[in-house]
Amino acid sequence: MLSMYKFLTVALLRFVVVFFVVSVIAAIYFYPGGNIHDPAQRGYSITHNFLSDLGGDQSHSGAANSLSAFFFNTSMIMFLGVGIAFLFVPRLFKVDSFTHTVAIIGSSFFFFGTTFFAGVGLTPHDRYLDLHTFFALNAFRLLVPGSLAYLIVLLRSSVDNKHALVTMVYLVSTFSYVIYQFVGDSAVASQEAMVRQATIQKLIALASVATIFSLSFAFSTRLKHLKLN
Repeated sequence: MLSMYKFLTVALLRFVVVFFVVSVIAAIYFYPGGNIHDPAQRGYSITHNFLSDLGGDQSHSGAANSLSAFFFNTSMIMFLGVGIAFLFVPRLFKVDSFTHTVAIIGSSFFFFGTTFFAGVGLTPHDRYLDLHTFFALNAFRLLVPGSLAYLIVLLRSSVDNKHALVTMVYLVSTFSYVIYQFVGDSAVASQEAMVRQATIQKLIALASVATIFSLSFAFSTRLKHLKLN
């Protein structure tokens, strides 16, 4: 049982994060080119392409995008494993009934948020645009209350405060990004709006995987308090 918890709450989280980063790098390398405003663009641009561009059946240049889509979509589907892992995390935080309850609430939001990330990989934007957009937008919105819940949990536990600090920065960043989704200009409105949104999206994605990686160390610390009876 202890080995299972170590795998689910620590090893699996770290594996998915590393797998995502490596897969995105590979997907960027194989992306043929083009963005929503310039189909003639060569290759992938960090500031002019969205991450979701990597997962389409075709690139915006009209070329086949099989390799890039395979790497990106597979890495997104792997986040389902993160969601499942979070369902086991509350048992690590039976500090008191309140903390345990908040952990259950936080894990519920993380489960659905990361499951929505998997939904992004299962719905390429050029085949299922409406569903893809729904998953992409709401994944981060679900992680806001999840992050708030786990910030409270971490602060009420014996875990090093540096993990709570990382989670707090992520909470503020993600909440700000969600607000920007409502008030910012549409990416199709202008190239400038596209650059802003594409850049912010990558920063938030990087913050997401960094936070999950940080939480895996917090969970590792709590494993020694795990009671399996």
